[in-house]
Amino acid sequence: MFKNKKKFFTACLFLIVLLGIWQCKNIQYFSQQAKGGLNVAFNTRPLTKVLQDPNVPDSLKKRILFIGEIRKYAIDSLGLQDNEDVYQTLYDQKGKPLVYLLTVAEAYQLKGISFHFPIIGNFSYKGFFDSTMIHQEELEWKLKGYDTDIGEGIAYSTLGWLPEPILSNMLYYSDGKLASLIIHEMVHGTIFIKNDHETSENLANFIGDYGAKRFLAYKYGLNSNEYQRFVQSKLIRKELIRHLNRGSQKLDSLYRSFSQNLSSKDKDSAKYALIEQIVLGKDSVLAKFHPTQTPKKQATIRKEDLPNNAYFIGFKTYNSKQNAFERLFEETYKNNFERFLAGMKSKFNKGK
Repeated sequence: MFKNKKKFFTACLFLIVLLGIWQCKNIQYFSQQAKGGLNVAFNTRPLTKVLQDPNVPDSLKKRILFIGEIRKYAIDSLGLQDNEDVYQTLYDQKGKPLVYLLTVAEAYQLKGISFHFPIIGNFSYKGFFDSTMIHQEELEWKLKGYDTDIGEGIAYSTLGWLPEPILSNMLYYSDGKLASLIIHEMVHGTIFIKNDHETSENLANFIGDYGAKRFLAYKYGLNSNEYQRFVQSKLIRKELIRHLNRGSQKLDSLYRSFSQNLSSKDKDSAKYALIEQIVLGKDSVLAKFHPTQTPKKQATIRKEDLPNNAYFIGFKTYNSKQNAFERLFEETYKNNFERFLAGMKSKFNKGK
């Protein structure tokens, strides 16, 4: 464990120096990030100790062991990379978010701001351990006229390069969600797609869901409640993804139709009227799966309660290409996952 912490500490110091040279104005940000990373590194507990601790409830110990089963299945049966420092420790979040994510987008284009980081490349969001700092930066972008959205990271990934702990909040997820999340994060440690965050996350999402289905079928059986619940949730999610992707395309078309002489007030009026339609349309999608449920009365939603372009950019980052990967898997690789994974590694890992 000491070696892992020393490795993490050395890497953080190296990054601080490198990033300080790269751009002085970002020293505060990267110093805070290094501080947050070191806090995680020095406050994790080896799973061997957690599992022997009489103060840790047996129910949580079972979840930890369950994560071990998922990890082993992902390595042995799916062929994902065995990064030995991944999910061997536990970090107690004490019920609080560990990382906050800031997404920024143009106000009248479905175009996100790309954040560049040395070595690892471009990302569609910027992560913060410090909640105060993220709100300060969000305000700066808003004052410049950009749309913003703040989310919470549910996992802690270093792309498999450094030790990655189990986060305590993970232990309360359903079996299917947990399996999909663990496999998703392990994909990042297996396939590195530099400067194309959207493709990277969509691929990890596709493999995460595919791998979770296979794992649940292996552990519980195809007729089990665990497997059937996950499959049903994915069907609903798939319809919602289609609906929101169609909505994103409509937004993009709307923005392209704006003339240069159109006022910001008129642009906002058209923009948020369409976004409201997209949001209210989600109920119609859900009604297909719950026909006996009475639809909610469609009322006007306040502008400040509606999502904006940054929300749709964040959604696209994880969901815009999953259907494309599914078709590729089925049509080109004939549902052969071993060949599919090898093909993805060959295509994306050339510069790793």
